[in-house]
This record gives sequence, C-alpha cells and structure tokens, in this order.
Amino acid sequence: MPKTSEIHSLLETHYRKDSGNLVSVLTKIFGPANMEMAEDVVQDAMVEAMKHWKENGIPDNPSAWLMRTAKNKALNIIKRDKYKLEYAKNNLYLLERGWTAETAIEEMFSDAEIKDDLLRMMFVCCNPELGKEAQTSLILKTLCGFSISEIAKAYLTTETTITKRLVRARQTIRDLNIAFEIPPNENLTQRVESVLETIYLLFNEGYSATEGDEHIRMDICAEAIRLSRILSEHPAGKNSATFSLLALMCFNASRFRARISKEGDIILLHEQDRSLWNRPLIQSGANYLQKAAGEGIINSYYIQAAISACHCIANSYEQTNWQEILNLYNLLIRIDHSPVVQLNRIVALSKVHGQLNALDELKNISKSDSLESYYLFHAVKGELLMELSNWAEARKSFEKAATLTMNNSELKTISKKIETCRLKLN
Repeated sequence: MPKTSEIHSLLETHYRKDSGNLVSVLTKIFGPANMEMAEDVVQDAMVEAMKHWKENGIPDNPSAWLMRTAKNKALNIIKRDKYKLEYAKNNLYLLERGWTAETAIEEMFSDAEIKDDLLRMMFVCCNPELGKEAQTSLILKTLCGFSISEIAKAYLTTETTITKRLVRARQTIRDLNIAFEIPPNENLTQRVESVLETIYLLFNEGYSATEGDEHIRMDICAEAIRLSRILSEHPAGKNSATFSLLALMCFNASRFRARISKEGDIILLHEQDRSLWNRPLIQSGANYLQKAAGEGIINSYYIQAAISACHCIANSYEQTNWQEILNLYNLLIRIDHSPVVQLNRIVALSKVHGQLNALDELKNISKSDSLESYYLFHAVKGELLMELSNWAEARKSFEKAATLTMNNSELKTISKKIETCRLKLN
C-alpha cells in the first residue's frame, strides 16, 4: 500500500496541476455566483482521493480519476439541488433540451470545453470591477491552485486579509452577475488587455517579490507564463500584445538560475554566469517575439521584450548592444513613463554616454515624488557614484535605498554596497 506521505505529495502536485481545469468547468456548470461551490467540489474530490488511494492504491491516471470524481459530485449536486441553484444561463439549454444531466456534464468535461472554460475563467477573474489585488488573488486561488496561506505569503500579508479579499471578490461577481463567457467582440480588446495586465502584475510579483525573504517566486512566474500560453492559443488572445508579453516573460525567466546564488543572494546582470541561462526559454522568447512582430503592432510589452532580447543574445555583459537598448528605452518612455522605465533608461544612458550624463538626467527626473520614495532610484544613483569612485555620496545613496525596501534579498545586496563604500573610505 502507498504511504500517506506519498499520496499527500502526489495530491499536492495534482491539485496545483488540475484544480484550475476542474474549478473552471465546475464554475461553468454552477455559474460564477457559485464559484465557491466549485472550489468545494474540487476539495471534496481531493479528500476522497486521499481515502480511496490509501485503501486501493494510486490509480494509473490520477488526473482522470480526479476529473471523474469531480464530475460525479457535480452531477449529484445538480440532481439534488437542480431547482435551488442559480445555474449559468448559457448552460440551462443543456439540461432542458432533452439531454440527460449525465450527457450534458460529460460534454462540459470534454478536453476542448475545459480549455475554453479556463479562458472564460480568466475573464471572470480579471473583470475590471474587481480591482487588481482581487484579480491576482482570484487567479492564484482558482486557476493556479495556490492555497490561501501561499497567497498570503506571496503578498506578505495575513491569511485573514486574503480570505476577506476573496470573499469580497466573489460577492462582487454575484452582485454584478458577471457572466462566464468570453466577452463580445466590442469589448474583447479591452478585456484582453485587462487579462494581460493582471498576468503581467502576477509575473512581476514573482520576478521581484516586493517583500519577504524570497527575491524570486518561480512558481508564480511559471503560472503567469502558463496562463498566457492558454490565452495565446485561443483566437481571442492571438495578438501582438499576448505574444509580446510571452516573449518578455520567457526572456526574463530564462535568467532565473543565474539571478540568485545558493545562499539566496541577488546576482546582478554583469556578474551572472550566462552558462546558467535557459537557452530553450530564450528560443521560445525569440519565437514569440517573431510572432508579435508579424502582427505589425508596437506595444509596451513588445519593446520591453526586445530590450530583454538584447541582453539574452549578448555573449557577455561587455558585448551588450547598449545603444540599441537606449534607442528602445527612448521609444518605450513615450508609451510608459513609469519610474522603473525611467531608471532603466538611465542605466542604458550611462553605458552609452557615461555616468556624468546619467547623473544629470537623474537630477532631472528626481523631482518626481514617486521616484524619491523608490529604493531603486537611490540604488541606481549609488551605483553610478561608485563607478565614479565617489564613495561618500554613493554610501549615502545606498543607505537611503536601504530604508525604502522591505525585501530581505535586496537589503542584503544594498548592505554589501554600503560596506564596499565604507572600506574604500577608510
């Protein structure tokens, strides 16, 4: 008989792998207003699996077993509560046109239907009325199989806060009677943009965690890429923005193994071992970027992906085409004038026109209150001053940066810079 620990580990894997599919199709059956019921059915299927597999052994196809069990539980609920539940309107015809409930649910659990249902679920979770925090939390919970404790850890908040956030989001879905559908053509472009923005925020939170001990949450980044791929395979998402975002995430994710040392320290780009970069992911990024270019539409994701591609194809830091990167940032800043873009452009500017020119430009943008309270502004300034051997001023900038970040990996990196400056001054 399999060990309890073995079954528990396998169920954790399959919950992360299969729960998004299951919750999506069950939400289609019960309607978005009953999303929590869909999640409960999946949890019940997991509990039953734990008991059944312990007594009878692990099935040859655990995913199929879980799918069948969830399907049966959904059928029991429909037979028991058919007239009590508010089922999704677009599914009522399946139960009223002479089909048996068994036939209808079998149709809904087909592979093709599940794939479309995942996409519909994305649009439900990314409805603009929910707010960005609620959107990302819902996606992590319903589509990515993250527990409330994992979501709380990712955002360094309490489980109570995440629970309340999810409760409010589900209530909003009920109050607004949000449909389980791919939006009509007249609203589709705007809604796809909303989905992409949410996925982008999800990836960025994983790529550079704003708080806590971990600088990278690879599991969150992997889920963001997976959801984007699902979107890119559907006609609704086959566009330049989707392909561009996929390219950007693939390029950035390709450097994960080189960004963090075994001790958990951040390794900056110029110090990274490029042999650790994931070449297949870089090739995937290049393929998506080529697809995006074929659409003939330039967007923020496309330019960012092109910048990341410049880094990925360079054989060394010294051989990086900084002039091309600066040109791309000059183009990007017309679309996106955010602090991150401004600061990244400053770095490219310093490589092309020198540190003094970069510091002058830094003065010009320092009037922005948002930049003065942004740790990277002071970290970039400190780095430029270090390169000019102005150790005293560099130290002041890094000390200011240290007061503005709550990520322990970033604090550790900044502390090393401060120590370097201190040693040079003695």
